[in-house]
Amino acid sequence: MSKLIRIGTRDSQLALWQAKIVQSQLEHLGHKTVLVPVKSAGDIVLDKPIYELGITGVFTKTLDVAMLNGHIDIAVHSLKDVPTVLPNGIVQAAVIKRGNVRDCLVFNDNEEFLSQREAIIATGSLRRRAQWLNRYPTHTMVGLRGNVNSRLEKLENSDWNGAIFAAAGLGRLDIKPEESFNLEWMVPAPAQGAIMMTALEDDEETRAICAEINHEETEISTSIERKFLNLLEGGCSAPIGALAFIKEEEVHFQGVLLSLDGTKKIEVQRTVALGSHHDLAQFCADYIIERGGNRLMDALEKSTKKINIYSTKTLTDDQKNLFCDDVVSESSDFIKISFNRMTPTVLRPMPKNVIVTSKNAVQALLTNFSSEELKFENIYCVGRKTKRFVERKIGKVKHTENSAKALAEYLVDYIDGTNVTYFCSDLRLDDLPTILAENHIDVNEVIAYETKYDSQTIDDTVEGVMFYSPSTVQSFKQENDVEDNMIAFCIGDTTAKEAKKHFKDVRIAKMPTVESVVALVNEYYKNSL
Repeated sequence: MSKLIRIGTRDSQLALWQAKIVQSQLEHLGHKTVLVPVKSAGDIVLDKPIYELGITGVFTKTLDVAMLNGHIDIAVHSLKDVPTVLPNGIVQAAVIKRGNVRDCLVFNDNEEFLSQREAIIATGSLRRRAQWLNRYPTHTMVGLRGNVNSRLEKLENSDWNGAIFAAAGLGRLDIKPEESFNLEWMVPAPAQGAIMMTALEDDEETRAICAEINHEETEISTSIERKFLNLLEGGCSAPIGALAFIKEEEVHFQGVLLSLDGTKKIEVQRTVALGSHHDLAQFCADYIIERGGNRLMDALEKSTKKINIYSTKTLTDDQKNLFCDDVVSESSDFIKISFNRMTPTVLRPMPKNVIVTSKNAVQALLTNFSSEELKFENIYCVGRKTKRFVERKIGKVKHTENSAKALAEYLVDYIDGTNVTYFCSDLRLDDLPTILAENHIDVNEVIAYETKYDSQTIDDTVEGVMFYSPSTVQSFKQENDVEDNMIAFCIGDTTAKEAKKHFKDVRIAKMPTVESVVALVNEYYKNSL
């Protein structure tokens, strides 16, 4: 009689079902076994997507530790949950015959939403999410975690149209709802539907016992899929699908890599003779990489890292690319601009001296008047970009400075006359009108546009916030608290003055441009290494 085999398993209903199948097959061959349930981090932490847990092998690590400590002899896993590189001293001992490989859509009510523009689909998988959005780009995806039964219950009690499950899990628990169907078009996760066992590398007796129930065809197919995944350096945090199967002495393979939002997709399909399949995963991974896979994986790696910088102005792709490797940024517009209606009396008589401190003021003017109507003799502005915009749209700029305060000090000494018209926002915190008034220069303030707060709540991982006006600081404060170690990266002195009311660490860009604020952020991270 062989030794008692201690079978380690997670204690979820599905994991226990899988362990009992292995137990049944081993005992059928005359081996004595006992189940040893262990709870994993993937089962305990249910309020975050898997890719945010920050653990390699989130569903397997606890069992690995139990095996290395001698508490269990083998561990039973869903093979798709197992990292492609096993811990030192642990090896794959066997896989049993594979079940249903497909993903399954379970839906509420009916399937009509598939032909509609708006729908809500739930999944905790980046791969499923990306492939669904690639096919249905206008649909909304929501996160879904928990065991199979709890996920089905959440779907039933929600206003979602559907949720995506592994067909094998539903089938093994015999709980596949009638309102469901397999997604034949969706490429499954590598090794989906397969159950595997690990054992200690030096435990030859246990490995020999496991080999008795190994299914060679499943082993070949899943090994190709997992090698493809490994070569792309992907895991739970990358939308990678792979499927290999053997038919009529041929190995058929299909692989896919997508961006998180599903807008980018690289596919590969290849068929080779059984026996000539050993380089199949390498060929297909190289095919993906040569067609932009490396760039896509780099973007994926960065996008799944914790956000540490938030910009209160939406950044362009070119501006995002300026960040150093240590920066993971997110951005949105914390203020919304609406242009006011200005009557022709604003130009009667035509102002001789005009001040604009932002492109918004220029756009507001051009919304109300044609460029031919704006015959200003002297235009003064703040910032090189504003100057270029003015000269492209209206006319020659007489003088520009990097801040409103510096422009005011210049005008005190050099303005032609004693009157100036200032096209500004309803929210204005600069010192320019005050400085001019104190020096007997009359300022006619024209409210050219209105600024409305549109703040977002930022993640607690954010270490620094990029600000571009005092109003972006005020908007930020409406929805967010300032942590003690949080840094304010500001575009200029006026913005910094407002930021200093709330932030202990305030830094000012050398030039009043977004690019200069990005450089300020990069300088901080390079110096802090």
